[in-house]
Amino acid sequence: MAKRTVDILASLLGLLALSPLLAVVLFLIWRQDGHSPFYIAERAGRGGKPFRMVKIRSMIVRADATGVESTSASDNRITPIGHFVRKWKLDELSQLWNVLKGDMSLVGPRPNTLREVADYTPAEQRLLSVKPGITDISSIVFSDEGEILRDQADPDKAYGELIRPWKSRLGLVYVEQGGTLLDLHLIWLTLVAIVKKERALDGVQSILTRFNVDAALVETARRAAPLKAAPLP
Repeated sequence: MAKRTVDILASLLGLLALSPLLAVVLFLIWRQDGHSPFYIAERAGRGGKPFRMVKIRSMIVRADATGVESTSASDNRITPIGHFVRKWKLDELSQLWNVLKGDMSLVGPRPNTLREVADYTPAEQRLLSVKPGITDISSIVFSDEGEILRDQADPDKAYGELIRPWKSRLGLVYVEQGGTLLDLHLIWLTLVAIVKKERALDGVQSILTRFNVDAALVETARRAAPLKAAPLP
């Protein structure tokens, strides 16, 4: 079955099935401050084309005015309900709308800001050759990104040194190896990671080993040791 067909069917069914949960979450977010429960973020899509990504708002209104793009778990811009939303990845569910529209796919490299994409290396430019996704290998490995950046004096700098190099490398693995079976496996592991991160990481290890990727990347994806700074691919 074609990837686009799977995206349409899965996103439509997902939105219908999750609508009661989404309605409650959206109401609670609106009730806390009287503002829209949605956050519309401009992101780079396939080929670098900008699109408007829909997220369920987990931060205070106009949080992006601070200029800080990376968010740690201790970020004081996150609202009380926002912590719950982020913990259970509920803020990503609204992106099923972007999948239905065709801006995104269920699986693919996570979409980045236009400013970050403008700074891509030639190797990272290959990440733009496919549609961005709600999840991919790096989304599982770095599902605790907020905790990694917790208490960092400069979250953006820490992200650029500790996360982005490895995240981009994992994204490139998907670009080179992506297919329907891998997509289904990653969707399953994404769900597993919400309740049992260690088991999901074991699944990632089997994927990376099967693709015979660089040993340093395999070890980093294991997440058994503190992250090390690395150059961009």
